[in-house]
Amino acid sequence: MPGTVLLLAASPMGRGRLVDAASVLPVLAAVAPDVLAGTDTANVVELADPLEPQAVLTRLRAAAAAPGPLTVFVTGQLQLDRRQHLPHLALARTTPATVRYTAFPWHWIREELRLRPSGATTLVVDLHADAETWQHLRSTPLDSGHSNPVHGRIAPPPARRTVAAPSYMKAVATVLRSGHRPPLDQLHQQVVARLGDEVAGDILLTAPAATGGDPHAAISAAVQAGRHAEADALAAEWEQTAVRAYGPGSEDALHWTEVRADLAMFAGDPVRSCRTWLAVASARLTAGQSADAPAVEAAVDRAHHQWGRIDDPARARELGPALAELRLRVPGRRQGALDHVQQQLQQLQTQG
Repeated sequence: MPGTVLLLAASPMGRGRLVDAASVLPVLAAVAPDVLAGTDTANVVELADPLEPQAVLTRLRAAAAAPGPLTVFVTGQLQLDRRQHLPHLALARTTPATVRYTAFPWHWIREELRLRPSGATTLVVDLHADAETWQHLRSTPLDSGHSNPVHGRIAPPPARRTVAAPSYMKAVATVLRSGHRPPLDQLHQQVVARLGDEVAGDILLTAPAATGGDPHAAISAAVQAGRHAEADALAAEWEQTAVRAYGPGSEDALHWTEVRADLAMFAGDPVRSCRTWLAVASARLTAGQSADAPAVEAAVDRAHHQWGRIDDPARARELGPALAELRLRVPGRRQGALDHVQQQLQQLQTQG
């Protein structure tokens, strides 16, 4: 089965740039795709200094949906948004004041990769952090998902008025240009040995793949084989187990409800997916989570996205008011989202 590789290099333009992230792309692009992926054949997607978070999300979502192994190479810099203090990958237009709207939230990576089988996804990262983010990461590890091993480094900010080089990722490319991709934990150790004192003081990231017993693997295999009813039945069993053990509003239960919402999307059922995401958002708000909590925003955004894919005007009219009510409370990051729902509802009233 062919592999998929996503090469993402991003850093702000102007004085806020800490690292010349895009300089690594020609070096990585010189590596054969099959070596980058560790598979016989591979598709490579390259994102160089993207401008919009949604553009990155679209490419990541497509890569996550591809069958076969996925390797994501990320080079860039991390900054915290001022409201929630969550790490974001800074993009070309990002400034300290606009992180929330112009950077790519790191937790979106975790969200988009969560349904992939354990061990089928690997992240290789070379990240620099600004001073505030560096202090945050010393006490709060970067969360990339429980089943996604991460190899790489996070470096503190370089000296003032200095733009750092992505030396870790360039060393990765140098090793891979030999034509062989060793196991990634070994690759990481080779790179660290090459860099020596240069990575002293960095946060070094290396993690083994999650081991057996992960129900997500069986669910993902069923989806890829087109057995959507089987996948939903498996998720429903885990959802009920979590409800009995921890309660309907628990994170464990809501996780499996979110999985079922995604499964409905994969099965081509936007009505069920939208309805389930609306229920997740309402449950999280009822549990006291804030309207700008990442999980709440994600649920409403996904409900909105699925609502836009409903072809039956009657079903869209049925779910529209609930979505509009949630959009009043959870406007999200995209300007005009509430206006979009209201305009669509007005159009639907005139349709049969």
